[in-house]
Order: sequence, then structure tokens, then C-alpha cells
Amino acid sequence: MTRIERLFANLERPALITFITAGDPKIEFTVPALHALVEGGADLLELGVPFSDPEAEGPAIQASSERALANGVTLTRTLELVREFRETNQETPIVLMGYLNSVLAMKDFAAKAGDAGVDGLIMVNLPPEEADELRLDLKNHGINLIFLVAPTTTDQRARYIVSKASGFVYYVSLKGITGADHLETDSVAGKLANLRTMTDLPICVGFGIKDGRTAGLIGKHAHGVVVGSALVSRMADQGPGVEGVCQLLETETRALREGLEASQ
Repeated sequence: MTRIERLFANLERPALITFITAGDPKIEFTVPALHALVEGGADLLELGVPFSDPEAEGPAIQASSERALANGVTLTRTLELVREFRETNQETPIVLMGYLNSVLAMKDFAAKAGDAGVDGLIMVNLPPEEADELRLDLKNHGINLIFLVAPTTTDQRARYIVSKASGFVYYVSLKGITGADHLETDSVAGKLANLRTMTDLPICVGFGIKDGRTAGLIGKHAHGVVVGSALVSRMADQGPGVEGVCQLLETETRALREGLEASQ
């Protein structure tokens, strides 16, 4: 059983999943920020792998990728940051989120990621039809391959996608990019109920969740909520320095956690 599978097997409430980009705003922020998110109540950490053309991302995360790339952050450096985090935290699952190009360019990616302490992988531009080789390689190293389902995904397509997924299914709550702001809770609830007829995997919802209120609204219907753009935006102003940013992240995460718990 992977860390992700253990997490959802043991949780009796929705999981709080937080996203930041590796190396943003500077490399030295990343590991302390991950620890701050955990201190604030994050159950699972998504770490973005910087990419030059992140087509699914909104302005906040695109800008974070640009800053990280300017800082020289690569997939190799991202794995080093995960390894550093694992020196003092062996429990919290970490999922890398990014684009296929960087993974294909790395020899023995699954082995290196597993050795660093990665638990899951989301490849935004990887069709499930082309994922079998990577999925098996990841499985052999204890890593879940997580797929996205969108509001526009047909039932037939969704059944196929969830049959290939492991760890959890990531439901994209909005038509559009990350950071959008037109969340329709009733529509999301209906889509999730339909998805539950197709899979026993946990279903987590991302895109459009930005605060404790929206986290709570979605948490009533999902196994987990994902918050990214709101946190990345708070990190963009690095004026307070590493310690100040970490305090901000811990406070923001705690508010998200409290919103989730209040909704149950």
C-alpha cells in the first residue's frame, strides 16, 4: 500500500491537498514551505514541476513556473527537494504534477522518483491510452499514477480514465485553467456522484477552490480538495522572506482545514 492509499484508507474526513511549484519564488523556499503546509493541516502535498508551456495553468501558476525556471529548477532539482523534505517527514504523501516532456527526458525516472520519496504523479498531457508502460514502471516503484477527469468528459471516457488511475481520481471542477473563479457546487456534486458509480477510488476536486468557504462547500461531496493558485499567489510576494512566507502558508492552510472541518 502506498502512502496515498494509506492516507485515504485512514482518513475519516476530506483530505486537504495543497499545491506549490518547486523552486518558486526561490529554491530555498520550497522545503520550508512544504513543512509549513503540513503544519497548517495539509494531508497531501502536490509539488509542481516547472515547465515552459504549462497550458492547463492560469496566470498565477504560469508565473510561478517561469520564476522557478529562471532559478534553474529542473526535474532533477525537484527530486532533490523531495529527498530533502523526506529527511524529516516520511509520512506525508507527495505528488508531482507537471507535463510529460520532462519525465520522458529523464532516464529511469520512476526509480529515481521512488528513491527520492515521491508517492504519486499527475501528468496533465498524458493520455491514458499511452500510459501503460509508465504506469507499470511507477507501480513497481510504489508510485500512483493519477488521472484527471473534466466536466466535459463523457461517461464512456470517464470510465476508461478511472480504470487506469490509482491513488485517487482528480476531478477538474471547472472548464478552463487553474485559478478560475466560477465554481458551481451543485454541478460538481452531481458529477462526483456519477463518478462514484464508476470507481471505488477516492475522488478529489481541484480548480476554483481558494479559501475555507469554497473548500468546505466542495468537501461535503469529495474525498479531498486541492488548493493551488491561492497559495502560489501568496508566495509570489517574497518580501517577508522564507520565515514570513511560511507563516503565511501555515495560516492560510489552517483556515482551509478549518473550513473543511466546519462543513462536515
